[in-house]
Amino acid sequence: MRIAVTGSIATDHLMTFPGKFTDQLIADKLDKVSLSFLVDELAIRRGGVAANIAFGLGVLGLRPLLVGAVGADFEEYRHWLEAHGVRTDAVRESLLRHTARFVCTTDADGNQIGSFYAGAMAEDAEIKIAPLAAQHGGIDLVLIGAGDPGAMVVHTAECRESGLKFAADPSQQLARILDDEQVRALVDGADYLFGNEYEEALIERKSGWGSAEILARVGVRITTLGSAGARIDRQGQPPVTVPAVPDAKPVDPTGSGDAFRSGFLAAVAWGLSLERAAQLGNLMAVHALESTGPQEYNLKPGPLAERFASAYGDAAAAEVVTYLPA
Repeated sequence: MRIAVTGSIATDHLMTFPGKFTDQLIADKLDKVSLSFLVDELAIRRGGVAANIAFGLGVLGLRPLLVGAVGADFEEYRHWLEAHGVRTDAVRESLLRHTARFVCTTDADGNQIGSFYAGAMAEDAEIKIAPLAAQHGGIDLVLIGAGDPGAMVVHTAECRESGLKFAADPSQQLARILDDEQVRALVDGADYLFGNEYEEALIERKSGWGSAEILARVGVRITTLGSAGARIDRQGQPPVTVPAVPDAKPVDPTGSGDAFRSGFLAAVAWGLSLERAAQLGNLMAVHALESTGPQEYNLKPGPLAERFASAYGDAAAAEVVTYLPA
C-alpha cells in the first residue's frame, strides 16, 4: 500500500532558562518590553506532523511519500528521514523561505515564550497531489495532516476530484480554520478521520454535524483517548474501544499522536483488522511518549513483539510481528 503524507515539516529549537520570566518583568514598563535570556540548554528536534507520521511509517517498513515544502536548510533532515525509510522526492525546496521552525524558551516554573515561523510551509498549497500519484505509480491513500490551512483544503479537494482515498487529520489546525465550511470540506468523504476527544467535539461544533451524520460521511472515525487508549467508530456498528498499553513511562508527549497514526495506518496497509491497527497505534504512541522528541524512538522487533503480547495477547502479537521489518 502506497501512502502519501502531507502536512507540516519543521524543526523545534527548545531552550531552557534557569530563572523565572516573571522576575524580569517590571509592572509599569510592560508597554516597552525588551528582554534577553541567557539560556543553559538548546535541544534541536526534528518534527512537524507530516514528517513525524512519515518517520513512523518508515521505520515500520512502509516507504511513505512525504509531501510538503521546506527550505535549503532541510538537507540534514532529509538524510535523516531517508535513512529511516521515508521517500522525500516529493518534498519541494523553497527558493525564498527556510523550513518551518518553532523556537521556544522554558523557564524554571515551566512558563514558555515561543514563536512559530511557518516559512516554506506557506507554499504547500502549490504542490499538486494528482501529478505526484502519476509519477510514483499511484497512491493508495493520502493522509491530510495539520499544516498550512489553505493547503489542507486544496489537497483534500484534489483527492476528492481525482478519486484518491484520503485520511483527514486536521488536529491542531482546527482552531485556525475559521470557516466552518472548510471544516466540512476537510471531513466529508474521508476514508479515515483522526482526532482526540477535544478535536472530535470541535469538528462536530464547527461542522454542524452530529456524530451520526459524520459517521455517514466518513469510512472510519478514530478517536484517541490518551491513557484510555483509542475508540473506533463506523456507521451501523458498535464502537470498539482499544485500551492503551499499560505501564507507560511518559517522558515527552510531543509526537505521540503522530506515532499513533503511523502505527494505525501501517496495520491498515498490511490488511490487518481495525482493532489490530489501533493496538499497533497505541504501541507506537507509547514509544514516542517514552522518548525525548517525536522521532527519537527505536523500534526493535523482539521487544516490540513482547510488549505487544503483554498488552494485547500472544495471538494479536503474532498477527502483527509477521509484518515488522527485521
